[in-house]
Amino acid sequence: MSRVCVIGAGLGGLALAIRLQSSGAETTLIEAHEAPGGQCRSQTREGFTFDSGPAALAEPAAVAELWQLAGGDMAEDVELLPLELLHRFNWPDGTLLDVTSGIAGGASDGGAAMRREVARIAPDDAAGYEEFLRWSDQALREGTAPWRVAARRDLTNLARSAPMFARHQAWRSAYGTVARFIKSEPLREAISLAALAEGANPFASGAFHALDHKRELDHGLWWPKGGFGKLAAAMASRFEQLGGTLVARDPVLHIHTLGDRASEVECVSGWRQRFDAVASSADMMHTYRDLLGSSNRGPEMARKLLRRSFAPSMFTVHFGVEGSWPGIPHNTVLMGQRYKGMAQDIFEHGLLPRDFIVFLTHASLTDPGLAPPGKSTFRAKIVVANQAQLPIDWDQAGPLIERRILDEVGRRLIPDLADRLVTKFHVSPRDLALDFNMWAGSASGFAATRNQSVWPPVGERDASLRNLYFAGIGARPGGGLAGVLTSARVAAKRILEEQR
Repeated sequence: MSRVCVIGAGLGGLALAIRLQSSGAETTLIEAHEAPGGQCRSQTREGFTFDSGPAALAEPAAVAELWQLAGGDMAEDVELLPLELLHRFNWPDGTLLDVTSGIAGGASDGGAAMRREVARIAPDDAAGYEEFLRWSDQALREGTAPWRVAARRDLTNLARSAPMFARHQAWRSAYGTVARFIKSEPLREAISLAALAEGANPFASGAFHALDHKRELDHGLWWPKGGFGKLAAAMASRFEQLGGTLVARDPVLHIHTLGDRASEVECVSGWRQRFDAVASSADMMHTYRDLLGSSNRGPEMARKLLRRSFAPSMFTVHFGVEGSWPGIPHNTVLMGQRYKGMAQDIFEHGLLPRDFIVFLTHASLTDPGLAPPGKSTFRAKIVVANQAQLPIDWDQAGPLIERRILDEVGRRLIPDLADRLVTKFHVSPRDLALDFNMWAGSASGFAATRNQSVWPPVGERDASLRNLYFAGIGARPGGGLAGVLTSARVAAKRILEEQR
């Protein structure tokens, strides 16, 4: 039986550890923080529970599968609450667009309500929208998401996928793909925006980043009751029930190497053990530059990776307010005056835009237990350039940007927000860099450009160290949670094949 160490108990590391342990590998999972979850963690302030995970879960079957591997049932540990209204897009001129799935209500066609919305705001695009849905359906049936296509980082797989890429015009951007079918600018923005939410540039990421719209219509969105921090805790408990070992509050200090193999893992406490294979779901630059810093391979790869493109960061404001707000959906997107110009400021120029798009999550609407009675929990998130592109003093800029975001939410949704605030705090790129060793505060690792999504900078195994593997956002750029879970599946399969 192989002994495997998984570094980092984010959702990718947890998924990988569960897959390995359930398949017979003796697995140890190491987490630097007190609780598992990585960036998907929860914290409580003044009775409010603030969650830092995704705004919702798409395709919950990918998570439920982790319980099924050893005959379990996720429903016994995690309750998933469906979102009937998936997103509300709100433009400065008052235009609203609701994206609704029929999944929660049991409707047979999740896109019927969306078709009515298209007919309302862009009647000339009704036929084009139908064509876009047909294209999306065919692409999804072929498994064209880039993090699924690139199951192995090799030329053979890329050549095999080339006809499919050509057939679907994968060279186009997410925005360009939507624009092939749709004329309405608000509709183009709403459908292509999923790329931005995953830290990708809608004008530079591949065509398949436009598929999230159809996927959400088909499968809906779901919220794990208690938040993603509770989901992570349930996954960790499942791993331990399978016999796995979880080491918490002990950051990994070194991955020691011997020849062409990772030989031992050493933690800050002095804990040190030998393993047959090591898998890291930590930030890729942190893994090579810091954890492998004493080897020849680490500094060499760190220099190479610095020549790659890195994703932007996020600035997040968590706040709790007096009152219940049933008119504000679980997910609201406050669009800005500019779309392409804002993306250029962030991705190309490394500027702090004069306007921004706010991804607002009202989690207590779906899960009232996250806020005290008569109060509400909110999270407002904007995309900003990473610290390498935007080297500003976040201690100085953070409070100013927090105020701008809250002012925008107050102006457009909650007029007396300032008087209703009970508690608030923000998380900046600097916090991501310090708390999670994310290079330059990049929230998503490598940028999901066309090239890097299909041909990732590293992939699921190191080219020189034959037993060093990777899972998480660094292994599959731009896939969001779906990509993270897929990377765990791919890495687990390869570890089990190669290390038995």
